[in-house]
Amino acid sequence: MPRKKHIKSVLIIGSGPIIIGQACEFDYSGTQAARSLREEGIEVTLINSNPATIMTDPVTADNVYLLPLEKKSLITILEKHDIDAVLPTMGGQTALNLAIDAQEAGIWEDFGVEIIGVDIDAINTTEDRELFRQKMLELGVGVCKGRTAKSFLQGKEIAQEIGFPLVIRPSFTLGGTGGGFVNTPDEFEKALSRGLEMSPVHEVLIEQSILGWKEYELELLRDDLGNVIIICSIENFDPMGVHTGDSITVAPAQTLPDTVYQRMRDLAIKMMNGIGMFAGGCNVQFSVSPDDSEIIGIEINPRVSRSSALASKATGYPIAKIAAKLAIGYNLDELKNPITGTTSAFFEPALDYVIVKIPRWNFDKFKGADTKLGLQMKAVGEVMGIGRTFQEAIQKACQSLEIKRNGIGADGKEITKQDEILDKLENPSWDRLFRIWDAMKLGIAMRTVRNLTKIDKWFLRQILDLVLVEKKISEQTIDTISFELMREAKEKGFGDRQIAHILGCLESEVFEKRYNEMDIKRQWKLVDTCAAEFEAKTPYFYSTFDSQNESKPSKKKKVVVLGAGPNRIGQGIEFDYCCVHGVLAAKEAGYETIMINCNPETVSTDPDIADKLYFEPVFWEHIYEIILHEKPVGVIVQLGGQTALKIAEKLTKYGVKILGTSYEALDLAEDRGSFSTLLKDNNIPYPKFDVIETADEALEKSEDLGFPLLVRPSYVLGGQKMKIVINEEELEQHVVETLRDIPGNKVLLDHYLDGAIEAEADAICDGEDVYIVGIMQHIEPAGIHSGDSYAVLPPYNLGDMVIEQIEEYTKKIAVALKTKGLLNIQFAIKDDKVYIIEANPRASRTVPFICKAYQEPYVNYATKVMLGDKKVKDFDFKPVKKGYAIKIPVFSFNKFPNVDKQLGPEMKSTGEAIYFIDNLKDDYFLDIYSRRNQYLSR
Repeated sequence: MPRKKHIKSVLIIGSGPIIIGQACEFDYSGTQAARSLREEGIEVTLINSNPATIMTDPVTADNVYLLPLEKKSLITILEKHDIDAVLPTMGGQTALNLAIDAQEAGIWEDFGVEIIGVDIDAINTTEDRELFRQKMLELGVGVCKGRTAKSFLQGKEIAQEIGFPLVIRPSFTLGGTGGGFVNTPDEFEKALSRGLEMSPVHEVLIEQSILGWKEYELELLRDDLGNVIIICSIENFDPMGVHTGDSITVAPAQTLPDTVYQRMRDLAIKMMNGIGMFAGGCNVQFSVSPDDSEIIGIEINPRVSRSSALASKATGYPIAKIAAKLAIGYNLDELKNPITGTTSAFFEPALDYVIVKIPRWNFDKFKGADTKLGLQMKAVGEVMGIGRTFQEAIQKACQSLEIKRNGIGADGKEITKQDEILDKLENPSWDRLFRIWDAMKLGIAMRTVRNLTKIDKWFLRQILDLVLVEKKISEQTIDTISFELMREAKEKGFGDRQIAHILGCLESEVFEKRYNEMDIKRQWKLVDTCAAEFEAKTPYFYSTFDSQNESKPSKKKKVVVLGAGPNRIGQGIEFDYCCVHGVLAAKEAGYETIMINCNPETVSTDPDIADKLYFEPVFWEHIYEIILHEKPVGVIVQLGGQTALKIAEKLTKYGVKILGTSYEALDLAEDRGSFSTLLKDNNIPYPKFDVIETADEALEKSEDLGFPLLVRPSYVLGGQKMKIVINEEELEQHVVETLRDIPGNKVLLDHYLDGAIEAEADAICDGEDVYIVGIMQHIEPAGIHSGDSYAVLPPYNLGDMVIEQIEEYTKKIAVALKTKGLLNIQFAIKDDKVYIIEANPRASRTVPFICKAYQEPYVNYATKVMLGDKKVKDFDFKPVKKGYAIKIPVFSFNKFPNVDKQLGPEMKSTGEAIYFIDNLKDDYFLDIYSRRNQYLSR
């Protein structure tokens, strides 16, 4: 049937600040849904408290409210706007929980608002563990033996009845928070107490353990007529026991017999129909016994899930976009497939390639954290590799992680101690994939690896085959390696760096040999949803070594924007925001835009954003071959954080033009010695400092600098390895650790200005003129990383003399660095004197916050300056609004109960929220800190 004509205005609820278990995949979903509804002429109002998102941009919705996600905010919006319907399925668990609270409070009924895309009964059935279990039994779907407990005593009785081992799953939590496997009564009591505490309804499901079974997910869409399609099957590389958000996953499923898949498909449809007849998306998780004889329903999410973004990027099928249209009444057969532009959306995507998702962890930020993976999600981001085979895809995913690995192995990072390898295999952590390679290379029996990991033999054989290819290459030299062996290695995903490491030569020699001498070059294939059965209109590409190239370069002037890679602490969604706006600005300026990125959660990897999307690792050889193929006028590196900046030197070396601030200026800002000379020449104060490369040098220099000292390496983001030390013992220990963990890096020693106030400024410069877009004052004292500090825009109690110094120094530094684009400078203020801590001639974490606070597209302006199309004086900057915007950092410490929560120079927050106030009183921060507790408890 046609869409529901009475729905003229829709409210979309966002997911709030980024936390572990609920990241930027919901920015992608919410953005897609808003654009989809506006295509239909529907007025879209959006509520979210996260300033770093594209979904909270004026380009996304008609009305944007950056407000706390609470009932009071909903009432404020509903009183101002005539809202016909609310879509709560695009904001993860946060949006669903708020929708339920509003329903129970009668808010939707009072304002005549229809809930679309899901129904509340379905949410309650799926989130309440006992209701879910009873519904599955009613539907004839297998479930684990178990019951729910609402008290400690009831839990102990259930455990005694079922027997160990057991699994505990709290109700109404996100990312498996509070869940886990238990094998003994002692473990059980601790886990039970924690599970009851973490559940907002004080309820846990206690059930038999199926540790080691295989795990699968299906993504479904259903319309009002009851038509259901399966978008994607996803297989977990890791067996049951590892949260799906922490598991390596593969699509389509590789080891699933078709007979079992058909049974699973039927069960998924039965489960979706059984919980309620709503139109929209649904994610269903299953466990299958090792012999494929038994299927158990694990979980069902009646909303766009974390896996929906992955499935969308894996297949090219825009799940959130179609789900939004289904929610307003369309049926699947009435909609077009946006990828082909001609075929119906009522079809199931066909994949003639394989995708592999690998999570990205930040255990280094959580000292003392338990790094063992289990039912509670701990990853902060993810990457996706696309290849013609599983081997090629998993190697590309490893190259995307930015953990100093060039693939699964063959890069000199292997460990060889058998006991250590066996322990890593049995106890899964972030590096188990790499330890499987090490085990195979060391000669540990396949049976042993299988018994310890419970990973399917098919996957293990694929990795063993890669190890054998490495062995064949090791018997050759760069002069003797054959065309056939080089081709085999490249088809199986080996990077030039890996091959160079095995052969004992340079990466450039391997590239010259295979690219120029052997003519073994990348070809690009379309992600088209239909395995090339129909012509695709959307230019969404991945590389492989094939005979046919489907990416045809145009003759237009074009620009490459390098993405930010996987989300991690210190480099999150803010940089994706900047990349998207960079693409949009370059389009406005008349350039063909090319995005290179490997993060499936982001808006930048939506095929609708850039003119061409290359879903590839932000890794040298991939980037360089795209540049050779497309021949752009230049590359933008200053929007993608440290990921893109690290490529700048090589781009310059190979004669590729960097648009905006030059590599030399970027490098000067990172080189503390050269930068301090620049400050000295311009009469700009800075703390006493020195640069060292050994612990001996550090101890010697400390005598002159004096304690306390701030110790930090160059070329890092998020304050990685930064620490304040107060004596020689602490200094030596930290310098040794830093040089061990980041070899070849220079370490900076700064005299720490104890008791100073911190502030930072962001500016746009065209090499001559400078416009300061915002100055923020940190509420926490100097020594707390800027990403972890509360901050106020504009400053709330810095005197005019201090502001004048900040403005003067910002303009001087911007011009001295020959900045073309964005610049962020951090200051320490003591006794009304302003000192420079550091300058970064690139997009910063704070830029999206300032854009939202002042409602100005500063990234767009800066991009046009980078392109050389505009000067600063060409922009009509609007007067800054009165009032204050407060940045509230958000942490995910609840995932790591035993870690050190003390804040310091190294960033630990996973996201941020924005809060507006007209007038600031001295006691107002008490209310702000209470809001922080609200966010911490999410």
